[in-house]
Amino acid sequence: MAATDTSTGFGGLLREWRHRRSVSQLELSLDANLSARHLSFVETGRSRPSREVVVRLAECLQIPLRERNALLLAAGYAPIYGERRYDSPEMEPVRDALERFLRAHEPYPALVIDRRHNLLSANDALLALTEGCAAHLLDPPANVVRVALHPEGLAPRTENLAEWSSHLLARLRREAAVTRDRELEELYDEVSRYPGVALDAPTPERPAGEIAVPLRLRLDGEVLSFMSTISTFGTAVDVTLSELSIEAFYPANAQTALLMLRQLEG
Repeated sequence: MAATDTSTGFGGLLREWRHRRSVSQLELSLDANLSARHLSFVETGRSRPSREVVVRLAECLQIPLRERNALLLAAGYAPIYGERRYDSPEMEPVRDALERFLRAHEPYPALVIDRRHNLLSANDALLALTEGCAAHLLDPPANVVRVALHPEGLAPRTENLAEWSSHLLARLRREAAVTRDRELEELYDEVSRYPGVALDAPTPERPAGEIAVPLRLRLDGEVLSFMSTISTFGTAVDVTLSELSIEAFYPANAQTALLMLRQLEG
């Protein structure tokens, strides 16, 4: 009988994800309530897992929904997570909710991006900050990482470019590792070669009271300072919805809050 090829198929994919998460077979078997023997047989292709076991293993390893569908297909099952276009009629309630959030967050910048950091929507406060960026960077689908770090984008106006770029690249590197997305890896390779970008910037001496890595951006002769938060839909069962991120910027000081209010009113 021919030997089983364990480098491809469900077993190989599962083992790859387990290694990415630095989880041993024993740890995963305990988390998934399976015997270590059965999990070993699944990884080597000697046993076919049920659909319920595939989903349970994916949940234990925190595998993104898109890749869970790939695991199900590799195990011989139909995908169970739908994928609707962001501009589809079914996504209208989501778009409406996000637009309400974006408007309510003004006068501070906020945006919605997809899994590859392409801009889907933004409020007027963000658009005010990107004035002066090269048109080719802002043409849809505008990539916010590229806009932030490109020499024709926001990079020349970013006071702490080395620190901010190091923060963005670390985040991009983590996301590429989590999702196995080749386009994210290519984006990382591209922007990491931009002038002034730092892969591992030294930690600067921080002013008293500073509690987060800020974005310091020059605008009309003033320096704005922002902190940011990232939100996702934690209960999503749709691939597209699970991959949306909302990034909201908040003023890190009173001066920035006042300047943004004036900018929006003007």
